[in-house]
Amino acid sequence: MLKQVENDLCIYTARIFSNGFSYGGGMSYALACDRPDVFRAVAVYSGGVLSGCKDDTKPMAYYASHGLDDKTLNISGGRTMRDKFVKNNGCTAQTPPEPAEGSGTHICTSYAGCSAGHPVRWCAFAGSNGHDPSPKDPGQSTTWNPQEVWTFFTQF
Repeated sequence: MLKQVENDLCIYTARIFSNGFSYGGGMSYALACDRPDVFRAVAVYSGGVLSGCKDDTKPMAYYASHGLDDKTLNISGGRTMRDKFVKNNGCTAQTPPEPAEGSGTHICTSYAGCSAGHPVRWCAFAGSNGHDPSPKDPGQSTTWNPQEVWTFFTQF
């Protein structure tokens, strides 16, 4: 698909990104593992390891959000995926803060010490539907996730 886009359109190949939710998040994770020479950064919304991770030692700018109460793809899987790139990117390991269960809020953490150009940002959220690409904080009519990803991607 990428080859066709490159053949048909004028694109800046140093800034190719992938993002996805659930199975699409799993696909973006697999691309982060297997195509770090092609993709600049990925964003994974409530994803899981669904198609493997062949070359899993290279760094990749990595953003992920996941719900604490996700009953479809448990947050423990999201944490494991995140930790893969915390390690690959040379970031300082930590246990980032997460919101209280049922609070409906989110907390985002940018990891320190990552190799140049390979940040990791993690957003955990608590809400009524943990498997959600568009979570909202209490009293908000729009989701915070797209702006977080846009800010993450546009730093490149």
